[in-house]
Amino acid sequence: MNLPDSRLPTPDSVLPVNKNILFLSNGHGEDAHNCQIIKAFRKICPDINISAMPIVGSGNSYKSLNIPIISPTANMPSGGFLYLNPLLLFKDLGQGLISLTWQQLQTIWKFAKNCDLIMATGDIVVAAIAYSTKLPYMVFLSADSSYYEGRINLGLILPKLLNNSRCLKVFARDALTAKDLNRQGINKAEFVGTPVMDNLTSTGKNLQLKPELFTIAILPGSRLPEAGRNLCLLLKLVREIVKVMGENVCQFRAATVPILMSELEAISTSESWEYRGSKLTFLNQEYAIEVICYEDAFADILQHSNLVIGMAGTAIEQAVGLGKPVITIPGEGPSFTYRFAEAQTRLLGCSVQVIGNKGANSFILQEAAKKVKETLVDKEYLEACIRNGLERMGKAGASEKIANYLVEYLS
Repeated sequence: MNLPDSRLPTPDSVLPVNKNILFLSNGHGEDAHNCQIIKAFRKICPDINISAMPIVGSGNSYKSLNIPIISPTANMPSGGFLYLNPLLLFKDLGQGLISLTWQQLQTIWKFAKNCDLIMATGDIVVAAIAYSTKLPYMVFLSADSSYYEGRINLGLILPKLLNNSRCLKVFARDALTAKDLNRQGINKAEFVGTPVMDNLTSTGKNLQLKPELFTIAILPGSRLPEAGRNLCLLLKLVREIVKVMGENVCQFRAATVPILMSELEAISTSESWEYRGSKLTFLNQEYAIEVICYEDAFADILQHSNLVIGMAGTAIEQAVGLGKPVITIPGEGPSFTYRFAEAQTRLLGCSVQVIGNKGANSFILQEAAKKVKETLVDKEYLEACIRNGLERMGKAGASEKIANYLVEYLS
């Protein structure tokens, strides 16, 4: 499979029709990676049938691309983050996790009989499911990185899954991990970049920005009700930032998902803000603050931001990849807790600064605001963030490279 680029298919290549490829993923970020690969794949090979099976969540990213999902899905209380709080497993079990998983597996095995290739993105779970289909498969090991512990603990099963002759290629999430996997005998592992870095081109959206002000992006996450709680905390942080930096120094733009936009009026009321249109405003005798929210301007907001305050997973990774400094504060979870945030700093390096080691309180918010002020004027650190982002997330173009490997096998 390690063919020179000149031998990989191009859009003008003669490619077979009536082929079927199944994309597996076990996480919302993993869905996003796969969807970027699918976009690139469709450009090269529009006639091959594509289906998806998100093991975690409802697969909204696939639905937005009109990719058929082959089995029932459900949003579980843990959000797929059982490793952060094993007690959530009992809530998942109460919501029918076992019967759902068994139904998904049976559907995958049945569907695989008429399938030609599996693209699995996630961890050992999707690698094992891909192996169980008895089909050829490729794996993007997006959940594992040598930055976490210095050396990946592959255990006994994962090496067998990755070294199996039906596993055609292993894509690592960063260059350090690819080298680690190679040293541990996974010779087919390679780093080609990170697919979610391929959807960050500015669309030219008018963000109503004033060029003389610092632009701070707000990323509260995408899953309710947690994203709503996160936004409440981040609005408190915005107030502290204005207290520290003064009025008319920073402007704030929030990238939200549509379902969170529908909650903004309730959130503004709970936090003593005013809501009109897409704007949240806070007025008192000392200062006035405006936060403008967009559901369709994520890339534009990131591209124009000087700094990010956020409580998210993949969105923070994308911000880091663009060279942006990120300030995070721990929340209630289930996903964005201190444990998650601390692991995120190991994965993403110096670009991410976590303030506090427990759910954010008034003191932590004040400290975070001070850190925002320090960071915005630290030119040496800001330059380090640019270098670090490229090292941790790679250049754009990964989706097309992975898609080329898939098409090369199918052809």
